[in-house]
Amino acid sequence: MFKILKKEKLAPLVFGFEIEAPEIARKAKPGQFVVLRIDELGERIPLTIYDFNEKNSSISLIFQEVGKTTRQLASLSRGDFIGDVVGPLGKPSEIKNFGTVVCVAGGVGAAVIFPIARALKKAGNRVITILGARNKELLILEKELSSISDDFFITTDDGSKGKCGVCTDILEGLIEGGQEINRVIAVGPAIMMKFVCETTRPHGIKMIVSLNSIMVDGTGMCGSCRVTVGGETKFCCVDGPEFDGHLVDFDELMNRQKMYLEEENTSLKEHEAKELKKGKCGCKRDK
Repeated sequence: MFKILKKEKLAPLVFGFEIEAPEIARKAKPGQFVVLRIDELGERIPLTIYDFNEKNSSISLIFQEVGKTTRQLASLSRGDFIGDVVGPLGKPSEIKNFGTVVCVAGGVGAAVIFPIARALKKAGNRVITILGARNKELLILEKELSSISDDFFITTDDGSKGKCGVCTDILEGLIEGGQEINRVIAVGPAIMMKFVCETTRPHGIKMIVSLNSIMVDGTGMCGSCRVTVGGETKFCCVDGPEFDGHLVDFDELMNRQKMYLEEENTSLKEHEAKELKKGKCGCKRDK
């Protein structure tokens, strides 16, 4: 059992947990993730390790409430327990002094980018961060990312904060302005990562993406997280989650992400019906 030490609401439907997990905290590195299960009947879901504190024996996770399991997770409070947390999983990010690195984060992708950008800055890189979201309410980790970035930009689809537009608008401006860029790392919705890759491709800039494919066991056994990279089948959980973005088949990735939408919607509706029934019968509801 893994105790929740802290819970924080970061944005609408976006939450952060600090969890007591000494063994994971001791071994975790930027770019890695965990697979958790709320209880023995729960679904296994992957979540990136946003931060790790060996001194406090804890790890921090950020997630967005989108389905049944993340809704159940969001209903937990400080002092509650999560049944299973397995990790750290996946290959760590490659951290060395590349020169100038642009980190592009869309939405909750900021949780993945932060420990990577922090480590890159510590390794001596010039770090430029571009943080994007649909609107200002959905921006997370602004202060944390800006504090470890040499240059920091915000974009919102509706123009409510920063530049009105998308992350690639800023990236294109940097490239066209003659900014030397040695590497770009993008994390966020698959469609965003695809367009970031297409922006860098003509300029031959090294492109790294962290993929958010469907994942179950996290050890390469189930095969659900497979993705085509450079014409070869790779498993995100053991071969990734980071890959050369110019080699990823994003169209296949996005199609695979939709495979279980019907089942996910059915599960969420059944969960909502049960919660409604609890409310009508006067049973204790989750806080």
